[in-house]
Amino acid sequence: MKKFRTVTGLAVAAFVAAACTGTPNSKAAPSPTAQGIARYYAQRVSWKDCGGGFQCGTLHMPLDYARPDGPRITMSVIRLPAEGQRKGSLLINPGGPGGSGVQFVRDAARQYGADLRKSFDLVGFDPRGVNQTKPAVRCLTSKELDRFFATDTSPDDPAEVNDLVKVSKGWADDCRTRIPSILPYVGTISAAKDMDILRAAVGDPGMTYYGASYGTYLGAYYADLFPRRVRAMVLDGAVDPKLSGDAINIEQAKGFDTAVHSFAADCVKAADCPLGNGTTHSALVRLQKLFAQTDKKPLKNNLGDGRVVDESLVELGVASALYNKQTWQILRLALKSAIAQGDGTTLLRLGDLLVERNKDGSYSNQSEANMAINCVDKPYARTLGPWKEEAAKAKKAAPIFGQFVVWGTLPCAYWPAPSHEQPRALHADGAKPIVVVGTTRDPATPYKWAQSLASELHSGVLLSLDGDGHTAYLQGNPCITGAVDRYLLTGAAPKKNSLCH
Repeated sequence: MKKFRTVTGLAVAAFVAAACTGTPNSKAAPSPTAQGIARYYAQRVSWKDCGGGFQCGTLHMPLDYARPDGPRITMSVIRLPAEGQRKGSLLINPGGPGGSGVQFVRDAARQYGADLRKSFDLVGFDPRGVNQTKPAVRCLTSKELDRFFATDTSPDDPAEVNDLVKVSKGWADDCRTRIPSILPYVGTISAAKDMDILRAAVGDPGMTYYGASYGTYLGAYYADLFPRRVRAMVLDGAVDPKLSGDAINIEQAKGFDTAVHSFAADCVKAADCPLGNGTTHSALVRLQKLFAQTDKKPLKNNLGDGRVVDESLVELGVASALYNKQTWQILRLALKSAIAQGDGTTLLRLGDLLVERNKDGSYSNQSEANMAINCVDKPYARTLGPWKEEAAKAKKAAPIFGQFVVWGTLPCAYWPAPSHEQPRALHADGAKPIVVVGTTRDPATPYKWAQSLASELHSGVLLSLDGDGHTAYLQGNPCITGAVDRYLLTGAAPKKNSLCH
């Protein structure tokens, strides 16, 4: 699953970091690589009106930073111009990986603080491989994605495991056939370098950044590469970069189990709770019974698209609703329809929102980009045995969502561009204070990850929200928004380990 709404060339990364943070040797002739990258830093965005008060443009980036004179990508960017005296740009990444920053800024820019909007251009971008940035990761047809998401991710027998292997190999094989040339270059290190070119192209001497979910991982890599370029950076709903892919899967599964416990505890207090009005435990037993029943007899679907709502799609719909506490009421209604009427339509719609399936049956490329980036960012086992062991461990650690999360990343076992990176803590030595925001019952990025990242960054400052849902800033909590806005405007970080309720 690993949608956190969750690499190439370390030698090149070290070169770029040294070039941007050290003192240049005026007697040394620039290398061909440096000359090639300098061309990209000389760009400026040519902004054009694209409706709704927004302006859009494009930038070019090298596909491979080790060969900057080779093929290039074209990044799509958008901005909402500052409404008052402009101080600079606030770059925004909504997470994923695979989330469209262009679409997010168009949808959500005006939810940011009024003072921020007066002082900063709010700038969104589609990272390499994502959405409008070209080339984008496109491997599967809509029907193939439908089949993947409907395949049972809680397998009970060898036949169901074989089904998972078949669709996972199919995903990897289709990417190998259709877009082999870009797959090694969609990782986070390259995307972080792209961000520095974007920073220069909008005319900012320092980086002001808000990253949510996977955007925290991207932001942390940027800070580690270019620590002295950081002006202010908010990492909301943090991912811990030192964790392996397996550890991330298990911890994320535990996060979803924590969140569904919180939902169940809230639900049983409501008169209309479809899981009963007993204990939290009894409610969760009822939910797991629904999962098991739909493995044998799927729910009906009134959308008219031919899909049946099986166990995997029920789990996807429930997981989707846990991202935002405001969706819990809809989840209660969806579960009521499922349990009382055998109708899974609302659960199906909830799941479609998470994987960005449109009403006409088409998908955005979020899921395909998500898989491609995850599979090259961290190494995964390349044989089936370790995946079975990991799924068993996850089921024990997180009985409700453990297998669902682990098996959802199985295409990485067969990925045509395996990762050569190793997980490591990022320190960003020399950076100004970086604010890491964590929500105590966040389903997708567990709170302990925010605690870890804040401690790993040498200038990390932890700001916490005692609450539910994924990420904190856009929940509207005045304590969080006030602290974040003040920091982004002035550079003055909140007191370490501040807690908002």
